[in-house]
Amino acid sequence: MDKKKVLIVTYYWPPAGGPGVQRWLKFAKYLPEFGFQPIIYTPENPSYPLVDQSLKKEVPAGIPIVKTKIIEPYALAERLSKGNKKFKAGQFDLKQNQSFLAKLSIWVRGNFFIPDARKFWIRPSVKFLKTYLQEQGIDTVITTGPPHSMHLIGLKLKEQNPQLKWVADFRDPWTEISYYRHLKLSKRSDKKHRDLEKQVLQSADLILATSFSDAENFKALGANAQCITNGFDPSDTCASPETPIELPQQFTIAYMGVLEQLRNPALLWEILSELLEEIPELKEDLILEFIGRIDPKILSSLNSGPLKAHVIEKGYLPHQEALAQMQKAALLLITNFDSSSSKGIIPGKLFEYLASEKAILSFGPKEADVARILEQTGSGSHFGYTEHLKLKAFLKEKYAEFKSEAHFKPSGSIEPYARPALTQTLAKALNEL
Repeated sequence: MDKKKVLIVTYYWPPAGGPGVQRWLKFAKYLPEFGFQPIIYTPENPSYPLVDQSLKKEVPAGIPIVKTKIIEPYALAERLSKGNKKFKAGQFDLKQNQSFLAKLSIWVRGNFFIPDARKFWIRPSVKFLKTYLQEQGIDTVITTGPPHSMHLIGLKLKEQNPQLKWVADFRDPWTEISYYRHLKLSKRSDKKHRDLEKQVLQSADLILATSFSDAENFKALGANAQCITNGFDPSDTCASPETPIELPQQFTIAYMGVLEQLRNPALLWEILSELLEEIPELKEDLILEFIGRIDPKILSSLNSGPLKAHVIEKGYLPHQEALAQMQKAALLLITNFDSSSSKGIIPGKLFEYLASEKAILSFGPKEADVARILEQTGSGSHFGYTEHLKLKAFLKEKYAEFKSEAHFKPSGSIEPYARPALTQTLAKALNEL
């Protein structure tokens, strides 16, 4: 039986690194098992904030990949200031740490590149895809953003052909994402962002959200929305029933990914400094391991205080190496913005943390979706940024477990977050269209 073709419009594709690329890389891997043939449409010459050449090996064999050229203003912006590479990835310094060039770059980004700097790929892509879809007999298109310019490609194609089935996948929200308020938008620009967002939400046949809260927010704006979270690929995990989970040799608190100033868990550093004084043997055991990119100002602060001797910065590692490092940790750290508007953000690394079967320490707003998943799976604890006493008690408890060589085991099931199960849910949604 022939598989139904579905075109996936994505800016991020290997060798792009980071969690953003893995969502549709994994969906593309498993969709054929459920009757769909994915076809990837992606830029020929993108400018990625992170590159991971090892992910090329994970691209499914034989999958059609269609590429066209894109004009990339960020390539020029990075020549003006290296800090612009952070803005490209949606990262911002605290206001007091922003240089004049940084402030100017943020203002230009928010007011001149609407919805984002990849907007110059919209018109040529629509022109190319209008013919390509007809020639290939494709009647279903999926756009995934950010960058939200990808959704405007879908919007234009839908306007030209109302019979086209269009799914808009929001890996992050648009105007409700935490850094949106840092874009220094004029009233006119803010209105344009919101008007475009509303058009996408109300025109797509289906909106996919990666969190429960985002799905509810999209529904309130008139969208036919469904939550399909990110997940973990069982074939990627380093552990197996035949290979016992590795007990950590040191009390290692590991963070994977980008740690920016707006998500810095300063309370954790404060309490760990206190515990070093209160528990002398902790000085021999404690390791703070950062795999990815830690903001230089956070790193400088750590290296100028009592935690200096305990910090290990490994930089960005290939995906499989990062997974292996998770197995050596006692605690896996995840942080979110200290804002109620961020409760729907579920960082992609959470699911690989789940698969590692290591205890997870989470920071973020109350009633966050991350807290809901940790409670459901029994995989860790979630804290606000001011819960000093509760966090200190938690760290003491986990350190005592480490010293007694107690083996942590999630108390609930993580299987609903496995990539094959999530892809089956996606396939069901596509068939219902």
